[in-house]
Amino acid sequence: MTRPLQLRIGVLPGDGIGPEVVPAAALVIDAALASRPDVKITWQRLPIGHEAISRYGTPMPEETLEFLDELDAWILGPHDSASYPDRWRTQLTPGGTIRKRFELFANIRPARAFPSTAAVSPKMDLIVVRENTEGFYADRNMYAGAGEFMPTPEVAMAVGVVTRRACERIAHEAFRLARTRRRRVTIAHKANVLSMTSGLFLDTCLDVANEYPDVEVDHQHIDALAALLVRYADAFDVIVTENMFGDILSDLTGELAGSIGNAPSLNTSETKAMAQAAHGAAPDIAGLGIANPTAVILSSAMLLRCLGTRHEHSVLGRTASRIETAVETVIGQGMCTADLGGTASTARFIDAVLAALTHPSDTEPAR
Repeated sequence: MTRPLQLRIGVLPGDGIGPEVVPAAALVIDAALASRPDVKITWQRLPIGHEAISRYGTPMPEETLEFLDELDAWILGPHDSASYPDRWRTQLTPGGTIRKRFELFANIRPARAFPSTAAVSPKMDLIVVRENTEGFYADRNMYAGAGEFMPTPEVAMAVGVVTRRACERIAHEAFRLARTRRRRVTIAHKANVLSMTSGLFLDTCLDVANEYPDVEVDHQHIDALAALLVRYADAFDVIVTENMFGDILSDLTGELAGSIGNAPSLNTSETKAMAQAAHGAAPDIAGLGIANPTAVILSSAMLLRCLGTRHEHSVLGRTASRIETAVETVIGQGMCTADLGGTASTARFIDAVLAALTHPSDTEPAR
C-alpha cells in the first residue's frame, strides 16, 4: 500500500489574469487527487503584487516569504510590476525576489504542440533548460545590489555573471532530463563573441556531457539556433542555455508550439519547487474571462511530478500525467480559448478539463 503523504503548497495568484487562472490549477489538482486518500494537499493562499501592496504596502511582503520558507512548493501567478507605484518599479519583482531568496537555479520550460491548434511547428516536443540565477539578469546576478548601473547619466552598463558551479548544475539537470526523453542535448551559446563568459558555459556543459555517454550532445550559436527552431523545431529534444538566452528561446518555442498561453514552467532548487507559467499578467484581458489557464495547469502538473520524485511517491507522477492527458484531450477536441483561435471562456475550459479528469474513459486525446 502506498504510504500517506501530506503536502503544504502555496498559492500566490498575483496580478492581471493570475487570480483567474492560478486558483484553477489548485482546483484541477484537487479533482485529480479526489480518489486518493493517501495524498492530502493543504493549500496556503499568499498575497503578492497589487493585493500585497494594498494590504502590506509592498508587492513582496516579508510575511509571504516567511510562509514560503515553511513550504515544499508553491504556484506563482504572474505579476504586473510595470503598473506598481513608482518606488517599486525599479525594485526586484516578486518573482525575482523569490527566485533569488530560494536560489531556484533551474528553470524547466517545455514546448509541445497540441492537436487541433495552429502551431507553426506541429511536431514540436522539446524542453528548454534555463540557468536561472546568473547571466545578464541584473535582478539576480549579484549578492547585493544589481548588476546594472549608470556611472554617468550618459552611460549605462550591465555585468554578465557566469560561474562554473552554476553551469555544472544546470548542465546536469539537462542531461538527466534528456535521459528520460530522446537522449539528445543541444547547448545554446554565443562563445564566438563572448569567448570568456559564454565560452565558460559551453566548455563546462561539454565537460559534464562526458559523464553522460548515452546522451548525444551538440551545440549551436544562439542566433543560428533561433533560426533553426523556426524551421526545424521538431529536431530538438533538450536545449540547455544561460539565463537571458533561455528566456528568449522559451518564449519563441512557446509561440511556435501554438501559444505562450500553453507554455508551462517549473523553477527548482535542490529542496524547493515553484510552478510558474511562462506568460505574463496580460492586464489587457484581465477580468474578461478569456484567459488561457493551460500553462499554469501544466506548470502545476510539472510541480506534482517533481514532488513525486522528491518524496518517492509515484501517485503524484501518475496524477501529473492524468492532468496532462486531460488538457490534451480538451484541446484536441477543439475546446480552445481565444489565444488558440477558439471561443471557450476560461471557466468553460476549466470545466472541460475537470470533466476529462472525472470521466477519462469517455474521450481519448487526439494525436
